[in-house]
Amino acid sequence: MTRLGVPEIEADWALFLDLDGTLLDIAPRPDAVRVPDRLPGDLAGLSQCLGGALAVVSGRDCSTIDHLLAPFAPPGGFGHGAELRSADGILLPDSMPVPPAAWAESLAALVASRPGLLLERKPHGLAVHFRAVPDEGTRVHESMQRLAATRPADFAVLPAHMAFEIRPRAATKARAVETLMAAPPFTGRRPVFVGDDVTDEDGMEAARRFGGLGLHVGRDFTGGPAQVRNWIARAVAHLSPDIAHAQS
Repeated sequence: MTRLGVPEIEADWALFLDLDGTLLDIAPRPDAVRVPDRLPGDLAGLSQCLGGALAVVSGRDCSTIDHLLAPFAPPGGFGHGAELRSADGILLPDSMPVPPAAWAESLAALVASRPGLLLERKPHGLAVHFRAVPDEGTRVHESMQRLAATRPADFAVLPAHMAFEIRPRAATKARAVETLMAAPPFTGRRPVFVGDDVTDEDGMEAARRFGGLGLHVGRDFTGGPAQVRNWIARAVAHLSPDIAHAQS
């Protein structure tokens, strides 16, 4: 066990990592997050140590993940599992519904009428952030619920960090875990999912169903993405000599 109360990363793990609030500190706006200089290299190094079995599972879309973590382009589930990328870099076929354009127009009008709100458009979803105006949270939630209620079989509203998001019902982080665990290099490994909020809980539960672990940043790492990053850096330092020895 580490001093954080979580196990050190093992070479036989399959590691699934959320991004915002887990690897990156929450920022006032989604486009204002800061990626620590060494994080992409540490993730790439740990991926090598795990035989490629490291995935990022995030509400962000695939192109944004690649921009933030460049040059590292991980496999994973993006848009809460709406987009899936395998370990060989192939985007898997996409069958998820897309919110109607009228919904985006309705939410854009809401945002325009309430200074401080922010609309984030995603390939398969719509998020409205109210961090700058917390009192608007209820209004945002009710507006998004009304939209999703017109297509309840296809879409749901989920909470995020000072935001609500409309996403396809079938897009879950559990879907990403289940799909990746069915193919190399993830198959046969012990899955460990690390996340920080309610959107990560189904991914954690999926990891547990495969005999692995679900680790919560607030409960298990005492709340800090910096501690998760240090945990990863320690694993690279610890496992890299083992990899080098095995390859010599």
